[in-house]
Amino acid sequence: MRGRRLIALTLASALTAAAIAAPQAAHQSGAKAGQSRQTALIAFQNDLINVLAPSGDPDRMLAAALLARPMPNPSKLNSFHALIERASHADNAGPAITWARLADCNADTQSCPNSDAVTQLTQQAPDNAAVWLVKLSQDVGTLKKDDARQDLNKAASAKLYDDYSGAALKALANAATLLPPPTATLDPNSDAGANGVQVLIAYGSAAGMPQPALRDTATYCEAQAPKDSAVKDDCLKLGQLLEWGSSPLARSLGLHLREVLSSDASQQQDAQNARRNLIWQVQNFAQLSLRAQSDKAQAQHLLALARSGGTQMSLVLAALHDAGIATDAPTDWQPQKAGNGG
Repeated sequence: MRGRRLIALTLASALTAAAIAAPQAAHQSGAKAGQSRQTALIAFQNDLINVLAPSGDPDRMLAAALLARPMPNPSKLNSFHALIERASHADNAGPAITWARLADCNADTQSCPNSDAVTQLTQQAPDNAAVWLVKLSQDVGTLKKDDARQDLNKAASAKLYDDYSGAALKALANAATLLPPPTATLDPNSDAGANGVQVLIAYGSAAGMPQPALRDTATYCEAQAPKDSAVKDDCLKLGQLLEWGSSPLARSLGLHLREVLSSDASQQQDAQNARRNLIWQVQNFAQLSLRAQSDKAQAQHLLALARSGGTQMSLVLAALHDAGIATDAPTDWQPQKAGNGG
């Protein structure tokens, strides 16, 4: 089914985060690091939070909140909720912080995403399609059909798509280098040293930024476009915007919409080819990320790219370019699939 292609790239893109897992994920497995390194990594991350938390700078407070989000048993003052709330009241707090507040909710009570943050984002960043796709998912879930239709139109008319992952990664990459990692945090089997720990923390914690439920948009367009030409036009227009979006997942959805909804066979084929190249890019970036755990130069380079700003997509392309990896897949290359090492 065509819908499964979007899911397949979702899993492929997840490799980007999985390649450099958050320290907490490494702690849980404990297979390589050992209990002493696990304890040291948690303590070091807490030290970073303690240094960042008193700051009035919104970027540092955003970093502190994301570092705190997956931590076990945080103090009340240094919990994700407390830190992101403080960040939202900082001078010059922008939409990236409000976006992070989407995750300040309780999934068990079906209160996600944070409704107040959704409302604030529609006022702070009305030209960002990502905002309206969050709201579309929310309105589809509550069966507000008219509102969902308006959300689609606003997303299609937006100027850009940005999930603020690039802004979060920049803040985290700067934060991770504020303190030297203690010797106990270093992987004795790695040559990456302190840079390996820093890239582990920065990239792993960036995965804590929420993502819109893009599959809800795909499902909505696939269901409604065949019945309504205006919806089809908006979905195709949105797809064009998403193809230039900030993340591989956004680009994946844009290509998916073109492939599924376009009546032009050449456009469908072009979208398939571009999707194949995108999966190639994501999988190769995942390999570069894995290398950073044991290669000091690669770790330093990924940190430098993160600190330079930009989007997740621009970082992926820059990393591939700098490593001499083509962004177009070889003609005989096929994406890895589950059950075949994928």
